This record gives sequence, C-alpha cells and structure tokens, in this order.
Amino acid sequence: MALYTRVKESIAVITLKNPPVNALSTAVRRGIVESLSQALQDEQVKAVVFCGENNTFCGGADIKEFSGSMSGPPLVPMIHSIEASEKLIVAAIEGVALGGGLELALGCHYRVADTNARLGLPEVTLGLLPAAGGTQRLPRLIGITAALELITTGRHISAKEALKLGIVDQVIEGNAVLAAMALALSVIGQPLNARRLSLQAPAWVPDVDYVCEAALARVKQRSRGAMAPVACVQAVRAAAMLPYSKGMEKERQLMDMLFRSSQARAMQYAFFAQRSAGKWSLPNGAQWNNTKARNVERVGVIGLGTMGQGIAVSLVKAGISVVAIEVDTKQLELGKKAVTAMLQRYAQRQGVSSPLHLLKFTLSFHQLRDVDLVIEAVFEDMNLKKRVFSELCKVLKENTIICTNTSGLNVDELAAVTDRQHLVVGMHFFAPAHVMRLLEVVYGSGSSPEAVAIAMALGKRMQKVCVAVGNCSGFVGNRMLKHYMDQSVYLLEEGATPEQVDQALEEFGFAMGIFKVADLSGLDVGWRVRKASGLISPDIDPVKPSRWRFGRRYCPLPDMLCQQGRLGQKTGHGWYLYNSPGSKEAKCDPEILKFLEDYRLKYGIIPRRISSQEVIERCVFSLANEGLRILEEGITAGPEDIDIIYLFGYGWPRYRGGPMFYAAQVGLSVVLEKLEHYHHLQPDVPSLEPSQLLRKLVAEGSPPIQQWKSHIKNLHSQL
Repeated sequence: MALYTRVKESIAVITLKNPPVNALSTAVRRGIVESLSQALQDEQVKAVVFCGENNTFCGGADIKEFSGSMSGPPLVPMIHSIEASEKLIVAAIEGVALGGGLELALGCHYRVADTNARLGLPEVTLGLLPAAGGTQRLPRLIGITAALELITTGRHISAKEALKLGIVDQVIEGNAVLAAMALALSVIGQPLNARRLSLQAPAWVPDVDYVCEAALARVKQRSRGAMAPVACVQAVRAAAMLPYSKGMEKERQLMDMLFRSSQARAMQYAFFAQRSAGKWSLPNGAQWNNTKARNVERVGVIGLGTMGQGIAVSLVKAGISVVAIEVDTKQLELGKKAVTAMLQRYAQRQGVSSPLHLLKFTLSFHQLRDVDLVIEAVFEDMNLKKRVFSELCKVLKENTIICTNTSGLNVDELAAVTDRQHLVVGMHFFAPAHVMRLLEVVYGSGSSPEAVAIAMALGKRMQKVCVAVGNCSGFVGNRMLKHYMDQSVYLLEEGATPEQVDQALEEFGFAMGIFKVADLSGLDVGWRVRKASGLISPDIDPVKPSRWRFGRRYCPLPDMLCQQGRLGQKTGHGWYLYNSPGSKEAKCDPEILKFLEDYRLKYGIIPRRISSQEVIERCVFSLANEGLRILEEGITAGPEDIDIIYLFGYGWPRYRGGPMFYAAQVGLSVVLEKLEHYHHLQPDVPSLEPSQLLRKLVAEGSPPIQQWKSHIKNLHSQL
C-alpha cells in the first residue's frame, strides 16, 4: 500500500509500504494512485515527496505477480501521471531504487538520494527490459552511451555514481525525506517542463548507429544467445531515433516479446531458486532457518595456496579476523604477499582503509587455539588432510568447527580421525575463491544441524550463494560434471573435434566450451585426480588395456595428452594451440587432429559426423540425468539447489535456468527418449542409463519442476 501524509500544509508525503523492499505490488500501485489523487486535489499541497518505509525506497516490481494475470493500476500510465503533475514531485531515495522503483523515481521531477542508496535497472537479469519508460527516460537524462551500459548489464550503482551521471540531483548524509522536502520548498513555483524527461531529447552523440551497433556487438559476445540484452539495445536505440510516444510503443512491443519467452521464465525461475537455496534441510528434518548459528568472529585458514589465499581474502573482506597458517617460511611469505596484494587492491578500488589488521600469518598450529572455526585448504590428498585434522584436535577449543575445502573427498572419512565428528563439515569453495560466489556446504552423516548452520551463516556473511549438499563422491557439482566431461571425450573418440564440441556448447550459451575450460584450468589437474582415484596407476598403462577401467568405458585421450606434456595454456598447447605459454587465444592445432586420427585408427574406430544437437543432448542430458540420481539419493533438498550450483559455479547460461529446469523445459519424456537412444548405442556408459526418478516423473505425466519435491518424497517412501 501507499500511505498519504500532509506535512507543514504545503508538502504531502506518499510512503510506499510493502516490506521488505516496498515492491510495486497491486496494492502498492493502487495506493499510489489514490494517494496521488488526494494530494493533487488538496489545494493546500504545493509539492509531493515519494519515499519508502523502513529506509527503503522501492525494489521494483513484485515478481511473484509475473506468473499470473496482472491486476490493479498499470505502472506506465501511473508514472506518466506523476510526471505530468502540475504540482512538484520529488523522490526521496533511501536504500534501493531498482527496476520499477527507479522508473518511478525517473517519473518524478527531482530525485534526492542518501549516501548509501543503490540504484539500477536490473530487469535484464530476469530476461526482461525496463518497460515502464526506463529505456526511454534514462537516455534522455544521462545520454545514450551511459544508459546502454546500465540497462544492458543491469548493474547497480552507488548514489555517488548516480549523482555523477546525473540520475539524482542531490546526495545527502542523513534523512533523504527531509532533504527532499527542503529541495521541494526551494524550487516550488519553477517551470516543470524542463524536468519532465518525456519532453526532452537524448543528449546528442555523433553517430547513434555506430554507438548502438557497438553496444549490440558487446552484448552478443557477453551474453551468447540471451535475448534480453539485445532487446535493451533496440529499445534504447528507439529512444534516440524516435519521438517519445513511438519509443514507448517500441519498448512495449519488445517487452511483450520477452515476457512470453522461455528465457524470461528460466531467469525468473533462477531468481526464486537462488532465494530458496539457503533453506536447506538435513535427512533428520533439521532446517537451517530453525537452527541457531552462533557467531563466528575469528577463523583459521590452513594452507595458503590459490584456494587458501582466496578464502582468506573473502573472510577479511567480510570483516572477520583470520589466522593463516603454512608449513614453511617460504610458502608462508608467498601466501602473505599474494593475500596482502589482493586486499590492498580491494581497498583501493572501494576507497576504504586497508583491512590488513584483521590478518595474522603464522607457522604454528597453536595460534589457532582461540578461533571459532577452521577451514583446511591444503592439497587435495586424503592422507594429508587426515594428518591436518588430527593435529587440529590437539590445539582447538572443544566447540570449534572444523571445515574442509575439498572438492570431492569423503567428509565422513575425514571426520572419523577427529574427536568431534558432529562439528565437521565441508566448505567447497570454487576458484578463485575471492571471486566465485558459489559455496557447497557439505554435511556428513555425523554433522550436526548447528555445524551446518554455522557454515551456511559464515558463507552468507562472505556474500556467497550457499547450497547445503550431502556427502558423496564429488558432492553435487563435480559429481555431475564428470559425466558431462566423459561425454565430451567420447565424442572425440567417435569423430568430433574439440572445436566442434566447444562451438556447440558455446552456441548453447556457455561462455567457454569444455576443452577451452580444460586448457585454462590445466589438463594436469584432472590427471592428478584420476591418478589419486586409481584410474591411472604405475601398473596400468594409460592406453592398454584400451578404453576400459573397472569394467566400464574409459577414454584415455586426456591422459595421453598429459604424458606428451600438453597441459593447456600454461605450456602453450593442450587441446588447442597457443602462441606462447600463458596465452589465452585458442587456435585449432593440426597436431591434435592427427593425434585423434591415429588414435581412432589404432583402435579400429570408424569416425562419423557428430551434429551440434548430439553434442548438446549427450553432454547436457547426461548432466541432468545425474542430477536426477542425486535427487533420488536425497543429496540435495530439491532441483533448485542443483540449478543454483550450476548457475553460480559452472557457468551454466542463466537464460536456460539450470540443467534441471532445462530438462523440464525441453520435456522429461524427450530427455528419457534421447537417453534411452544413446544408451542403446553405448551400453558400456552407465551414466546414459535413465535414472529411476526420470522414469517415475515421466510415468506420472512430467509434472512441473515446482512439484518434483513431492514426487521425490513419494519415491523415497517407496524405496
């Protein structure tokens, strides 16, 4: 709703009230229309101030309303009536003015923001565009170039940047409502036409076509198939080329197209999936939101390699004291130098004082005796981690949480060497840990709800997107990724090239194909893992016995490349050729094509043509199939958790929602049919065998993804 108050006779204040962010729901829009009408009819009112309750202006549209029929006053004519008002209207922006909230403010004649306010038009992140005049008013206020950047990225900006761009007229410390009232009193009576953005022309640029074409090229390269950024450029171009009314019509047409698209549904699903990901539950029914997490103020980080450095930086940025430990002086100094440099760059970018006082570097485990939680980030070796855990139990307080940053080792096996199995959890960060937002919090069979809750709360404080997952090999993300990677190399055996596979995956929406990613990460990373798992050992030739390990198909191509010293970008050649070690420009390598030809000839494999469709179906459907197995086993609370893991940790294109959403969108019956087809052709690949849950869901009519949880519960009860 919107509350109407008249202050000092001549000023009326309209307060948006819809916690937590005062979204523009039907009730709020209706309240705005009624309150504005009351203010305009009151002869004693000379000016109106819009503000939001609880120091928050407006977070935009109520996205929950998108799934049903919209009712109540439409936003566009409401904002037009605000702008057309003969009485002065000022927006007092506190907290946030996002999406429809900023569009509402752009309809006002003046805008005042407090120093902590954040502003933006993030509709593009939901597969939409700002459709309440945002694409038409913002270019008229700040120019085509700046508007294109903000609208196509959905970036939030500070009040300081908004003032510099000209979006707001004043930035103040203190009460924005009082400042807006003071501004209103100082300008009452001045002509308003110059403040009505719909009457203005966008700032002149030498070549509108060039600017828009350049923006179009950027968004196509950045978003790889996403429709919304392209539509945003088209709408802003209309603002530059057409009268306001025609531009608004173009904005409406583009919005109608996007609103009906599968991409918008996928991105809105992802929005709500991210919100629900933190609401985990353990097999015993304990839930994060029902479990009190004690505060963590001092954390130990063991190991200052790449992962440990990133974890330490993330903790310090969150205001948490860190005790960082290494095994020898040289490694400690290298780690200290790297962490210090990252934090100094961060402080410089943010314009804040350096937080280095929160860091302590040491070689002694005894310095951990007062920490609340420890994160072990040593090399991915079970015996080494066990030794670290045993040492920790000798010095830590009895209630200190012990976390392991493992990407797939058995958390229960690690916990077994401690005297506090209930306080052991996994915290699987993704590299680089100070950049990547995903955090898999892994609970073992003995992990207590409190320990999981503390790890989840710490991750949230570090601004991570946290997903609680059960203990299994590879957890969720890496367990699924194995089957995706397996299919990619099988495709090479059968006739594809790395370029063909990568091109298909990039056209699907991935920023990088799987072989380019492997070269970037280093082929030796997976090689070490395969050695540790026993797939490669001194008594197993990497090629003989050919293509079989433990009774199932195995592709030795990546191992053979590593044996040749082709480790990716770091050596200048891997699946691709690079100009020099460390170069990032991947080129087709004729030696790889010859290598694949020789391999097929040696094992009597007749190459065949592989289509892009087959690449996508085998890689993506095997990924989704393993996700369904994970749901069968109760490793995650629901399909949304899996999708969030892939969206934030593995570069899954956001406009496709996630692997589970994509499978539901394509049609589970289609996924089942394709998996059965490929499994018939390749019976030696168990991952292509359709999961029990997939068969059950198809048999029950392929219910919407929102209903899967109840079907999974029924399946668990039957098992």
